Amino acid sequence: MKYLPLFFLPVLALADGPKDNLADNVRPVPPIGIDVPEADVKALTQGLTELRAAIDAAVKAQSKNPKLADLLPDVEIFYKGVDWALKFKEIHKPAEIKSALETLAEGKLRAEQLKNGQSPWTTQKGLVVRGYRSKIDGSVQPYGLVIPDSYNGAATRLDVWCHGRGETLSELSFIDQRRKQTGNVAPANTIVLHPYGRYCCANKFAGEMDLLEALDHAKKFYHVDEDRTLVRGFSMGGAAAWQFAVNYSDKWCAANPGAGFSETPEFLNVFQTEDVTKVPWYEKTLWHWYNATDSAVNLFNTPTVAYSGEIDKQKQAADIMEKYLKAENIDLVHIIGPQTAHKIHPDSLIEIERRLADIAAVGRDRSPDEIHFATWFLRYNKMHWVAVNGLGESWKQARVDAKITGAKEVTVKTSNVTALSLDMPAGHCPFSVQEAPVVKIDGKELTVAKPKSDRSWLVHLRKQDGQWAVVASAQEEGKLTKHHGLSGPIDDAFMGSFLYVKPTGTALNDKVGAWSKAEMERAVFEWRRQFRGDAPAKADKDISEADMANNNLILWGDPQSNAVLAKIIAKLPIQWTQDKLIANGKTYDSKTHAPVLVYPNPLNPKRYVVINSSFTYREYDYLNNARQVAKLPDWAIVDFTQPKSTRTPGGISDAGFFGETWEWKK
Repeated sequence: MKYLPLFFLPVLALADGPKDNLADNVRPVPPIGIDVPEADVKALTQGLTELRAAIDAAVKAQSKNPKLADLLPDVEIFYKGVDWALKFKEIHKPAEIKSALETLAEGKLRAEQLKNGQSPWTTQKGLVVRGYRSKIDGSVQPYGLVIPDSYNGAATRLDVWCHGRGETLSELSFIDQRRKQTGNVAPANTIVLHPYGRYCCANKFAGEMDLLEALDHAKKFYHVDEDRTLVRGFSMGGAAAWQFAVNYSDKWCAANPGAGFSETPEFLNVFQTEDVTKVPWYEKTLWHWYNATDSAVNLFNTPTVAYSGEIDKQKQAADIMEKYLKAENIDLVHIIGPQTAHKIHPDSLIEIERRLADIAAVGRDRSPDEIHFATWFLRYNKMHWVAVNGLGESWKQARVDAKITGAKEVTVKTSNVTALSLDMPAGHCPFSVQEAPVVKIDGKELTVAKPKSDRSWLVHLRKQDGQWAVVASAQEEGKLTKHHGLSGPIDDAFMGSFLYVKPTGTALNDKVGAWSKAEMERAVFEWRRQFRGDAPAKADKDISEADMANNNLILWGDPQSNAVLAKIIAKLPIQWTQDKLIANGKTYDSKTHAPVLVYPNPLNPKRYVVINSSFTYREYDYLNNARQVAKLPDWAIVDFTQPKSTRTPGGISDAGFFGETWEWKK
């Protein structure tokens, strides 16, 4: 299979450097498209009507088809691509009008095939556009595949390729690319998966989940070799590859990041000439989420081949990773394209592919004897057979170094860890099923349970009164603690299924009500623009038990205007009345201040409630992907006597993180 030479590939829009450092002069992202001629609008509108009718007919005809839920998005993405491009003025050049007509035609063809119980695109070779329905917001999201001619249903290597920055990369233009362009890489006998990544967020937040959801969907139709799955990308996609390599190190056979950025502060200084010294302390703390440098040791577990052009400013990404890896006694393989700017040198690509093929021939080691793992919060808590269940303090580096040191012995060294599990799946424990192994952890020796007959092994350990002990479960029953899936900060609530809860009552204060209403409307608008979905929403009076069981609830308003918030306010760590707001021991005038926070839902502690916030980065941050990080921690007090801006929802009077039992921290 051939791939287009790099100089034929479309140039993706890049961040614009220092002129994008002006927070009071922010250009729209995505930009406003062209005016579509009236005749074309009419043709596209008619085509959408016909496609919608064809989809509805297919759904009716195949309502009892158990595969319908996984096949329907393969059709619906074509409708969404054209509908959104037309509705939201995201057709950016005349050629996209022709692409829209082609997209409608393919959508109609698939709808007719699906109506007849057929789905030939699922066995098609070459370029294939697929779609899935996201668990986060119910939206349909596209992804592209390159299926090699050699694919015959046997377990096959798969490379995930994360795309570069493209401010005009609507669903329509992405689908058109994936229908017509093989892309930067096409290794022999390899499936290549191109995630949309929720548009232009460097595969962060919902974009991070997009890659994982697209991969899971693809595995339902193609026999993907779990031990030969690689993550790759260039430019913004290189940044994505860095963060996936460190945060999901045990998932990949290898990682191949090219250019991009690997952390926020130095990159913004070098590439954007931006002064980040005045950034609030909590924002600097939150950089740890996506700073690959801060968890560089995790690449001990993932073979990594980095690439940079010799004269590319974004070579900085691999250079700084090389520095941090050197501190871990790891030497980074860094392929450098001679006298090359921001593109992949063809000779370098040959060398990269050779090295990755050698790694893939060996495959991923599912049960390594030695593990080194660093994390900063419990969103990322697992590395092979080690799972961290509790931290001494979130947002300080936690570390586990674990090694099989004998025929029935594991030695573990930890830092800032209070609970962990050693969990080897069936068939992967090397110890005898007849003898109890010994775990030596931080100098303490513990005799633990034997492996089971299927060669699985599971041990839970927790510090009790400062000493490690064997315990029965990963979490302490009945105790409210931070753990994986419930660790904060605010943005973590939007990594899973969420539901906006709209107030129907009268606000405590007019200013609070107006501010909250404006923030909710902005949140709906920006979720569509930046994460490419319609934020699911319900009125407070319509929230059901099922809604609370299945979703993080995003509560807009106050305890008087929002009925759900009224039910739980007494169990939240704030006091909020018409006259005052008390948070972390401080009292504020509730006529001019409001809280934003994330907290376990008192009505369902397995899920979050969030008050008056969506994702926390704003318009200024859209201009450079390295800025697209969480901007607010677990809680903040917003002063709306100060104007909201492209950076904040108002003045931030105070902000911080809750402790490990969701308590206030001074």
